[in-house]
Amino acid sequence: MYRKIIKNLQKLKNSGKAKILQGFFKTDKGEYGEGDVFLGIVVPLQRQVAKKYFPEASLTDLQKLLNSKIHEYRLVALLMLVAKSGDLSLTAGDKIEKNKEQIFDFYLKNTKNINNWDLVDLSAPNIVGNFLLDKDTKILYKLATSKNLWERRIAVISTFAFIKENQFIDTLKIAELLLNDKHDLIHKAVGWMLREVGKRDIKSLENFLNKHYKTMPRTMLRYAIEKLPENKRKKYLKK
Repeated sequence: MYRKIIKNLQKLKNSGKAKILQGFFKTDKGEYGEGDVFLGIVVPLQRQVAKKYFPEASLTDLQKLLNSKIHEYRLVALLMLVAKSGDLSLTAGDKIEKNKEQIFDFYLKNTKNINNWDLVDLSAPNIVGNFLLDKDTKILYKLATSKNLWERRIAVISTFAFIKENQFIDTLKIAELLLNDKHDLIHKAVGWMLREVGKRDIKSLENFLNKHYKTMPRTMLRYAIEKLPENKRKKYLKK
């Protein structure tokens, strides 16, 4: 199955698009995506490949894809994991839960391969967040304090699943843990999740902002207040 998947992806490659993506995802030496290799395949096409092969692809196949330096191989593997985690053809409830747990564990063992922001954003809420909705979330706090940039992003982006269920506590606590993070990609991720909280409960967002807006990174603040009325945005931007 692995060879069928990569053969399909190789047919879709676009060298011109690949060059653009290499720059967009910061793959030069010293940048956050250093060493990442692109085929130039747009995400909708990758989703089609994932949908076609996920029922038969094994975790062994997905591990081979995740071990690759080729970005699209890794993203397609993650999209297949997302599909597998929500596969309702496993009709018995206990089987669905065991399936989700197996995929959750597999995902966390592969964080070194989930090493760009799109890979995190398109997988973490569905796999990590959805699994932890009714469980202990201490693993997220461990990830939030990791030295690995992508594990920290996984921690906060995973809480999008909670936000969608109007559960904001973990998002706000992890946002506090990441207030002093040095990386712009974390500032953007935290600001984005705070904004999503605000869409559902503006009071929770404003309570957080009133406590932290004077010291939180500017990018994080701008993302968080993006949907607020103009007068409130101006208030928070005036430190």
